Amino acid sequence: MNAFCDKSLSGIDDSVLTTLRATFGERLSTAAAVREQHGRGESPFRAMPPDAVVFVESTEEVCEVLKICNVHRVPAIAFGAGSSLEGHLLATQGGVCIDLSRMDSIISVDPGDFTATVQAGVTKEALNAALRGDGLFFPVDPGAHATLGGMVATRASGTNTVRYGSMRENVLALTVVTADGTVVHTGTRAVKSSAGYDLTRLFVGSEGTLGVVTEVTLKLFPFPEAMSAAVVTFVDADAAVTTVIEAIQAGLPIARSEYLCANSIKAINANSRELVLRERPTLFMEFHGSPSSLQEQTELLREIASQHHGEDFQWADRPEDRSRLWHARHHAYFSCQLSRVGSMIIATDTCVPRSRLAESIEGATRIMAQASFPHMTFGHVGDGNFHVLMVIDPDSEAEREEAERLNESIVELALSLGGTCTGEHGIGFHKKAFLRREAGDAAVQLMQRIKIALDPNGILNPDKIF
Repeated sequence: MNAFCDKSLSGIDDSVLTTLRATFGERLSTAAAVREQHGRGESPFRAMPPDAVVFVESTEEVCEVLKICNVHRVPAIAFGAGSSLEGHLLATQGGVCIDLSRMDSIISVDPGDFTATVQAGVTKEALNAALRGDGLFFPVDPGAHATLGGMVATRASGTNTVRYGSMRENVLALTVVTADGTVVHTGTRAVKSSAGYDLTRLFVGSEGTLGVVTEVTLKLFPFPEAMSAAVVTFVDADAAVTTVIEAIQAGLPIARSEYLCANSIKAINANSRELVLRERPTLFMEFHGSPSSLQEQTELLREIASQHHGEDFQWADRPEDRSRLWHARHHAYFSCQLSRVGSMIIATDTCVPRSRLAESIEGATRIMAQASFPHMTFGHVGDGNFHVLMVIDPDSEAEREEAERLNESIVELALSLGGTCTGEHGIGFHKKAFLRREAGDAAVQLMQRIKIALDPNGILNPDKIF
């Protein structure tokens, strides 16, 4: 089967739909439009719809769905905001999609402990809006309007990872429903534990293949006293990356550090009324601290950047100026897509040790120089992660195949440099072949044994990861 073609539905027994409808009524949908919306995400694949979509509102309801699916061996796929990029939501065997977006309650906020517990359908934006009055925030920022349950499932990270870490470091506890409908509570609100296996980390990044996350307890952080942002241009990626590495080595408390290639800047300029940047390799950086410390950091960063021929140095400490800069960065994906009318994006991401990042970006740039379509490179250079966006014609099979060849070359380069095939997008349906190359047969077989132990009937998000 071509990885990008439609997959026929498997069909599920009418008795399963009758049972689900008796429990959920109008919250069970078999409408074609609803099923198609829940069978695609933001991946380049054409929709592979489930047979039905259930809109759940509690952990107990997730239990009911999974019990029914497990007895009848019907696939079950959890759905949050639909923003995943690697085909995580494709219902390759039909089945039931469990939409958790209505589970959007903030259960508790404990300012003294710097924790919050939320239902899986809460978005990071909604949580941070609720935290403003307490002077706290949740820092993991993947860019998409994602739900926190989905961010747990893909082990999301993003622009703030260099300082605050990814979901792996910021999830303390989970409520998870396993394939047979059992509710499991992992972790506590304590910041550390030596009690037994770390089940929380097992489910973080499991992409819905081991259980459905329904509640999440998260670490929170004090909102910074002051923030400032810098923009600097360079002659090449090596100079930009070296500047970031030296800034980290100098002890600068970098909160965000983003690299954008000249093509990315050109696309952003074309779609921004308020921002015009020089079309060169560019760093966007942000610092958190006290007003006096930020002034010192400004001067030190300027000095480091100048040693690597950094130019057009701009500094912004007013909230509206910083927001304008980061709005442009967060919309780079859509700016790139708009650079070619009627196009679609095939995105890939890799992550390597910081010391090999310049080599990885420069190598990816050489690989993409062969491309017959527009492309952009940007990423979180403070943690070694970057993305390549390929802007292709969705009706051109030749361009799809070309994009996949280029993607494979970029991933192989990252693996050769001691890196990973994905820093934050996950494996999903798209990168399964790369996982074995990265982890090896023994590690993949161990993962598969864990999968079988927790989901012996193989109903949870089948055909993903393996």
